[in-house]
Amino acid sequence: MVHAHALYDVIGFIDDSPALANQTIDGVRVLGSSEIITTYTEAQILVCAGRGAVRERIVTRFELLDVSPARFATAVHPSVEIPDGCHVGAGSIVLGGVVMTTAVTLGRHVVVMPNVTLTHDCRLQDYATVCAGVTLGGKVEIGHAAYVGMNASVREGVTVRSNATLGMGSVLLTDAGPHETWVGAPARPLPPKKTIEQ
Repeated sequence: MVHAHALYDVIGFIDDSPALANQTIDGVRVLGSSEIITTYTEAQILVCAGRGAVRERIVTRFELLDVSPARFATAVHPSVEIPDGCHVGAGSIVLGGVVMTTAVTLGRHVVVMPNVTLTHDCRLQDYATVCAGVTLGGKVEIGHAAYVGMNASVREGVTVRSNATLGMGSVLLTDAGPHETWVGAPARPLPPKKTIEQ
């Protein structure tokens, strides 16, 4: 999207894997690990990890390197209309085919994949991830670093709480609690994974 629509001039990728240093991916060089960002003091940064919790760890790493919040880029596909009263937070990525109706709010470092429908008064908190084909009814809230899988639907007024996961194709009719995983149509919570201590 960034290349095809010339949203930014891409200097390079940053990746902490030593094996990727100086490699070329999609015609763009991997500059090195996180610390290299201190060399590019004027460049903006777009954090592209798939899971919100991972994006948050990367942003925290950059903040420890004194990267200002103002340096995080926002990328919105040119086909996406952002109506008056809607807001897209810094560092967020909104891909093609996304529809926002009215009073939609995206926090910081939110990722919205292609062909998502966000109806009135939806709120996606920081680091939320909404995958391709998702439909959110009115006044839905997606919590901090929550993950909504492909083609899932969420009923109006329902909340997916922080760090929760809604499986692909699921239909959520009631609130999903923090750190819970819900699947199915209608969606139901999976039992928590047992640990060795349990």
